Order: sequence, then C-alpha cells, then structure tokens
Amino acid sequence: MSSLFPALTDDPSERVALRFGERALSYAELAAAAGAVGERVRGAGRVAVWATPALETAVAVVGVLLAGAAAVPLNPKSGEKELGHILRDSAPGIVLAAPGDELPPALDGLERVDVDAHGTGAPSPEPVADEDPALVVYTSGTTGPPKGAVIPRRAVAATLDALADAWQWTGEDVLVHGLPLFHVHGLVLGVLGPLRRGGSVRHLGRFSTEGVARELNGGASMLFGVPTMYHRVAEALPGDPELVKALSGARLLVSGSAALPVHDHERIAAATGRRVIERYGMTETLMNTSVRADGEARAGTVGVPLPGVELRLVEEDGAVVTAYDGETVGEIQVRGPNLFTEYLNRPDATAGAFTADGWFRTGDVAVLDPDGYVRIVGRKATDLIKSGGYKIGAGEIENALLEHPGVREAAVTGEPDADLGERIVAWVVPVDPQSPPGSGELADHVARRLAPHKRPRVVRYLDALPRNDMGKIMKRALSS
Repeated sequence: MSSLFPALTDDPSERVALRFGERALSYAELAAAAGAVGERVRGAGRVAVWATPALETAVAVVGVLLAGAAAVPLNPKSGEKELGHILRDSAPGIVLAAPGDELPPALDGLERVDVDAHGTGAPSPEPVADEDPALVVYTSGTTGPPKGAVIPRRAVAATLDALADAWQWTGEDVLVHGLPLFHVHGLVLGVLGPLRRGGSVRHLGRFSTEGVARELNGGASMLFGVPTMYHRVAEALPGDPELVKALSGARLLVSGSAALPVHDHERIAAATGRRVIERYGMTETLMNTSVRADGEARAGTVGVPLPGVELRLVEEDGAVVTAYDGETVGEIQVRGPNLFTEYLNRPDATAGAFTADGWFRTGDVAVLDPDGYVRIVGRKATDLIKSGGYKIGAGEIENALLEHPGVREAAVTGEPDADLGERIVAWVVPVDPQSPPGSGELADHVARRLAPHKRPRVVRYLDALPRNDMGKIMKRALSS
C-alpha cells in the first residue's frame, strides 16, 4: 500500500502540519518526531495511546502508523472498569503518553514510552498491506462492554480521499477544531485528514467560540464541530462581530457525530450567510455520506453517499426500500472500502453485523429524499417509534420541537401504550423554566409542521438533557 501520508514520507517540508495552542510542528519536524516513535514501537503489533488533546497524541498515532503497527486510542475520561476491559481485549504491549501525564493504575502493567514532540528519527515506513490494521477504536458500548472496531489502512485512505472529493479538500486548507482525539471524528478526520492532504490542522485544545473566531480570522479555512459546539456558536453570534466575520469567511463548516438541529442551522446561516454541512459516519464505517461542497447544504440531511460507498435502506423483514419519497423509513446498510474488518475477539458480533452479501447493518434509520439525499431519523433501537400503525423517526419530531421559540433542547422517545402500541414522549428543556410552553401548544406545533400522528402525546420538562462526551443525547438515561 502507498503511504498514508505522502507529505511526511516524500521529502517533508517546513510547512506547519500541526498546531496545538502555541506549540507547532512542521512536516519535517513531525516526520522526525513520528519517526522516533516508530523506531520505538516497530514490531509492537497494537500500541495504546493516551489520547489527550495534545501535540503528543498526534505524533504518537502517526508514529505508530508509520511503523506498521495499530494504534489503540484511549479516552482519558474512561472509567477504571471500561479501561480495564479495553486493555485486556486489545492487549497492547506499550502505552504512549505525553511526558508528565499521570496515567491511571489500570495502565501500570504496560511499558510506558513518553512521546518527545521534538524527537529525531527516520520516518521509514514499514511495508504494509491495505487490510493491515491502522486503528482499534472502541465503540461507546451502549449495550454491553465496548467493542474494538479494527479499522484497516484501506478504510482510512478510502474515507479521507472520498471526503477530499466531496469537500474539495486540498493541501491549501487549514482546519480548526477542538474535538477529542480518541475517536474517528477528531483523530481520523480532524488530524489524519489534513496530514493526508498535506494541509494543516490547528487544534484548540478546548473548544471555545473565541478560539474559533481567532483561528478562522487568522487564516484557517475549515471548521469541524459537533452540534453542541455549533449551538454555542449560534448563541454567541448576535453579540460577537468577530465570530460573524470568521464564519462568513470560512470555506467549509462541517458538523457531525449527531444531528445538528435545523434551528441552529438557520441561525448560523442568517447571521453569516454560510451554511453548515453535515456528514454521516460511525466508528465501524468511518464516513458514509456527506453534503458536498458543490451541492445543496440542506438542513436536516447528511447528503449523499460518498464516492465508493453503496447505501440502501432495508425494512424490518429484509426487503430493500425502493421508495425515495422522504417518508418511508428503513435501516441504513452500507458496503464499501470504508468499512472496518472485524470486532476484535468478537467473531459472533462481527458476523451478526453483516448481511450474507457483505452489507453492514448500521442500526440507524433514515428516509431517502427523491434526489438521493439521506435524512437520518434516529437509531433503530431507541429512535424508531411505532405508534398507531406508523413508523416514526424521533429525529424529525425533535427538529420540529426545536423550532418552537420556547424550547432550548428536546429529545423524543417512545413508551408503551395500550392503544397506540407506543406513544410519543417529548423531553423538553424550556428556554424559560418559569414559563415553559404547554404540552398542548407543543403538540399542535409539531402536528402543524409534520403530521398529526407525529405529535407528542406526553411532554416532560427537564433542566438539561443527559449527554455523553460527544454531545450525543443518552436516551437510555431518560425514563418516566
């Protein structure tokens, strides 16, 4: 397989590759530092990386990949039980960390190697095959312990090249983000993406609207974020002319990891004239779809399949959905070079994730618009509500609720109902807790925008919705 990072291995330049706060490395410096890591871990198989939002994490992962090994990013916020499971399952021999990082007792049995961001070594890439593992990334584990998705080098290259096509992403682009580096969004797209293109990434360390404004006004051209971040941007825009200027001048604003509410789309577009585009992926598939840079940035959709990716919707009985009508709901299944190879040590789970003809069952449910745009309506397990003979996606109801001026946050679930099968329940964080919009008002609001059978039958009010580190709402924590 050719190099994942030609700009690092083919006569690296003095152009800045990585910047974390005040610390930066050129391509030549990164090649030397990653080369030193590579010399240290060559032949190690799987290598754990203590994935803090720091320069050393990027150097560590690139060094591991150059050495032909597989990186296992560790979330520094993982609990002792989860961390112990990941280490037993992936069995790394070495953990890479920044000097001075305090590691938890679960890592005591591993050889620790401190990453020198200014180390010197020769970046001599090992011969590797397309199917060789690049990363083992652990899923969030909403049911049972996390599973290690083995992501081959082929998938990393295919996804990043497909995104380059969809987003017109080149070595001239400078990306800014403040995402964590232990998952696909922040690490693969946000760090390895710019490095594969020969461009630059500026990591904020911790997300702030001030940091976004500073970097976009200082030459950055792209912004990656999750909905929580864009919500904060939307809230700050009316009083921050520097932020308005920054977003107005950006080439591309990309949101992912969860659906961006239509209300925030519209607020950002109204203030800046720029539309945020969304894409859709997951740990096991990397990226599947995206709104294209030269396409219509349609709020509420995740665009069209990326080059090389096949996508279909499937009914519960296995029949393929043929109606591109924006209404018929089915589970998304995908096939292509972007897919993982297996769940580590879980052959039964791997086999169960794929159909006999090689389609991956995502567990996400969606509808297809007539022109092929994909509109995700939720997770099959938690967001597909069967009420009164209808199959209803929670996501579209949530978006409708968020368009009400009295609603700050909203989540929708189903609960058993003797008459309807399931009734629609809305969990609402009101803008004014002292004077929340009434349940009847919200039900009518949804019925007018969508259809009467999609109105919530019950409204429950909360101070905040439970969310994970990526800003995704944890619906299993919502209960009556």
